[in-house]
Amino acid sequence: MSNEFTQAKREHHALAVEMRIHDDAYYGQDAPKVSDAKYDALRQRLLDIEAKFPELATKDSPSQNVGAKPSGKFGKITHTVPMLSLDNAFDEGDVRDFAARVRRFLNMAEDIPLAFTAEPKIDGLSASIRYENGVLVNAATRGDGRIGEDITANIRTLKDIPDTLTGAGWPDVVEVRGEVYIDHEDFAAMNAAQEHAGKEPYKNPRNAAAGSLRQIDPRVTANRPLKFYAYAWGEMSAPIADTQMGAVEKFGQWEFSVNDLMRVCLSAEDMIAHYKQIEADRSALGYDIDGVVYKVNDLALQGRLGFVSRAPRWAVAHKFPAEKATTIIEAIDVQVGRTGALTPVARLKPVTVGGVVVSNATLHNEDEIKRLDVRLGDTVEIQRAGDVIPQVLRVLDADRTGRPDPFTLPKSCPVCGADAVREVDEKGNRDVVRRCTNGLQCPAQAIESLKHFVSRRAYDIDGMGAKQIEAFYHKKLVLEPAHIFTLEARNGEIKLETWEGWGEQSAANLFAAINARREIEFVRFLYGFGIRHVGHGNSNLIAKHYLSFGKFLKVVQKMTRGDDDSLAELLSIDGVGEACANALVGFFKSPQNMQVVGELLTQVTVMDAEAPNTDSPVAGKTVVFTGKLELFSRDEAKAKAQSLGAKVSGSVSKKTDYLVAGPGAGSKLKKAGDLGVKVLSEAEWLALIE
Repeated sequence: MSNEFTQAKREHHALAVEMRIHDDAYYGQDAPKVSDAKYDALRQRLLDIEAKFPELATKDSPSQNVGAKPSGKFGKITHTVPMLSLDNAFDEGDVRDFAARVRRFLNMAEDIPLAFTAEPKIDGLSASIRYENGVLVNAATRGDGRIGEDITANIRTLKDIPDTLTGAGWPDVVEVRGEVYIDHEDFAAMNAAQEHAGKEPYKNPRNAAAGSLRQIDPRVTANRPLKFYAYAWGEMSAPIADTQMGAVEKFGQWEFSVNDLMRVCLSAEDMIAHYKQIEADRSALGYDIDGVVYKVNDLALQGRLGFVSRAPRWAVAHKFPAEKATTIIEAIDVQVGRTGALTPVARLKPVTVGGVVVSNATLHNEDEIKRLDVRLGDTVEIQRAGDVIPQVLRVLDADRTGRPDPFTLPKSCPVCGADAVREVDEKGNRDVVRRCTNGLQCPAQAIESLKHFVSRRAYDIDGMGAKQIEAFYHKKLVLEPAHIFTLEARNGEIKLETWEGWGEQSAANLFAAINARREIEFVRFLYGFGIRHVGHGNSNLIAKHYLSFGKFLKVVQKMTRGDDDSLAELLSIDGVGEACANALVGFFKSPQNMQVVGELLTQVTVMDAEAPNTDSPVAGKTVVFTGKLELFSRDEAKAKAQSLGAKVSGSVSKKTDYLVAGPGAGSKLKKAGDLGVKVLSEAEWLALIE
C-alpha cells in the first residue's frame, strides 16, 4: 500500500466524520457550525479523494452526492443531466499532467493543436436554470448532484437572470448553469447594515449568498445583492455551439452575465500563465474565487473524453495554494477505523487558517510521525492541503529543552485491547498502517462497519446516521446489518418513539426509510459489507460483470475452494486486481461473514444489475485490447466498449469474444489464435461498433 493511498485514507475518514456533523447542522437544523465555504471545500476534497481511490468511499460518506440532500424546506427538482464535481489540480505539474492525460486518452500527438478554456472558479453557490421555448420554467440548486432544491421563485429575483431569453440561436429546451455570488462591495454593505441593526455580521460572501438564495420568502432574496455568472449547461434540446467558449459566448448574447476573464489557451503553459495572472489580480477582482477551471474547448472532444466517477475527464479545477499557520500540538489521539486501521490525530491549539478555525490535523501513520518527529508540546507549521485538510508540515522547535520522548503508536488496539500489527504481504512488504486484529469483535470496527453499511453509497438509509448507529450498537440492538431490518418488528419492546430526541413521526420515518431498502441494488449490497480493497468502483465492475449476486456468490464460493477458473474470471475483469480478489476470497471464506450475509439475505432482496444495452452489437461480449493502438488510446477504447455494454478484460480466455489487436500484439494474439477467439483490427472494431 502506497504512502499516498494511506494519507488519502486518513484524510477521507476525517472528512466524512466532520461532514456528517455539518450536514445535520446546516441542512437539517439550518444552523451551520462552519461557513458554507468550508463545507463546500470539505465536500469537494472528499469527492476528489474518492475519484482517485474509489475504495475509500466509506464512513457514512456523502460521496454519491456532489453536495448534500435537499433540506425539505423546498420542493425537489431532478436534474435531467447530473450536476457533477471537478477533479482538482494543486500545482503546475498537475496541470501539465491533466493536459497529457487528455492527449493520451484521445491518442493525440503533441504536434496536434489542442485548445482549452481557462476561467476563474467563482466561490459561490451553483444553480441550474431551465428554459422552455425561451421562458424560465424552473431553477434548482446543485443538491446532491441528481436532485436539487426548487429555488425558482428566488432565482427570478436576480437581475442577472432573464425571465425570457433574448437574442437568437436558443433551442426549445435550455438549462443554463452557473454560480450565484455576492461581490465584496455589496457584502461590506450587507454587514454594515447587519451591525447597524445590532445583528451578527455574515461570515463570508459565499455563506451570505447561500443563505440569501435559500430564503423561504422570495421577497427576502429580492432584497439581497445576488449576482450570477453563467459558465455551463445541462440539458439542451439541440447543440448551441461547437466549443466551450462558443457556448459561453451564446449565454452572453442571451443576456446572461459571463466572466470576461475566460480565455482560450493552446497549451498547459498558456493555462498556467493565465492562472498566474488571475492569481496576481485576485485581490482586485471584487469577488471571491478559489482557483481557475480548465476545460477542453472542443465539445466533440469533450464527448469522447466522457466522465469518470462523478467528474468529467475534460475539465479540472486548479486550486490556489494551501494557506499555512503555526500552532502547538496539545495531544495525539489514536482513532480506530472500519478496517482496524489505527490513525494518529494531532489535537491542536485552535488556530485560524484561511478564515477557518483548525483544531485537529491528521498525522497519517506511525511512519509519518517518525519522519516528522512530532511530539507533544511541539510548535508546528500546518496547512489546509487543497485549502481543506489540515496536516502537519514540520516541527519548528525540535531543539527546545525538555522535549518529551517520541510518540509511538500502541501495539494494541486502544478500543478493545487486541494486538495491533503491521501486516506483511506476499512480497514481504510491510503495511504502513497498523491494524487491530480483532475484526468485528472490536467495537470500533463493528460500529464503523455499520456506519459504512448505512452510508450514502451503500444502503443510504435516511435517519440512520453515525449517532443513531452508535446508540443502537451500545444498546445491543444493532450488532450486524440484518438487525437494522428487524428494528420495527422489535419496536414493541424497544419503544424508539420514547427515546430522547425521537418521537412517533421520526421513528415512523426511520422505519419507512429502512423498509425502502428491502430491495437493494447488487452494487450497493456488495459495497455495503465494507470489504477491504472492494470499494464502490470494484463493486460496480463486479456487478456489471456478473449481473446477479446469486451468480457472483456461487463463483466466489468456488474461489474459496481453490477453483482457478473462477478466480481467473474475476481477475479478467478490467480494473479488478489481486488485492480485491484475495479480499473477496477471505471475506466469503469466513463462516462468521457468511452467516452475516445469509441473515441479511433473509431481510433484503438483491436486484440484478442492469443488463447491457442489447441494441449494441457488442453488448454482453467480452473484449480484450492488445498491441499499440493507433486510431484511439487504450483508455478511450475501453471506455467506448464499456459504454456499449461490452465487458473489457485484461486477459484472453475461452470466454473472450473479440481480441482487438494493434501493431506489436504478442502473446495475447497467439493465445487468441490457439483458442479460436475472433481477432479484429482497429478498423474492423470501429466498423463493428459503428
